[in-house]
Amino acid sequence: MHPTLETPRLTLRPLVLQDLDAYVDFWQNPEVVRYITGTPISREQSWKRLLGTVGHWQLLGFGFFAIEEKASGRFIGEAGFQEMRRDLLPSIEGTLETGWGILPACQGKGYAREAVSGAMTWAKTAFPSLDYSCIIDPENRTSMQLAAKLGFTEDAMTTYSGKPIMVLRKARAG
Repeated sequence: MHPTLETPRLTLRPLVLQDLDAYVDFWQNPEVVRYITGTPISREQSWKRLLGTVGHWQLLGFGFFAIEEKASGRFIGEAGFQEMRRDLLPSIEGTLETGWGILPACQGKGYAREAVSGAMTWAKTAFPSLDYSCIIDPENRTSMQLAAKLGFTEDAMTTYSGKPIMVLRKARAG
């Protein structure tokens, strides 16, 4: 079952069909995708991402949360975990691959840290035996700094989809 989590300023909840338009706008924002896909993705690709998130929850019991700003009630991004079975060395399969993205207008307010911290607190109990990982474009200094604040450490510089990528890890709480 997909939990809904509360943090002081955010609600972390399941993505729902009614989020589609906001989700498409999110994934078509050049600043959001700058270090992820490099280019905005189509409505169809956004729909497939949304379905993949729902599928993660159904098959694995974890996935990404929609981030809703409590003050406005609007969708401002997503954060959580995935298992992408990436063709990546070193492998990160079997870990909670952690990720986040926030609309540019909401960046710099600590929302990503608050959301990821909330999700990781939940995961400590729900998946106590799994370590965390993330992959970040090394030019994305903001995400690299956030990962460090969350306790991730650099593990390896490698390539993914022909681009340099930093693999970071964080050991499980136990």
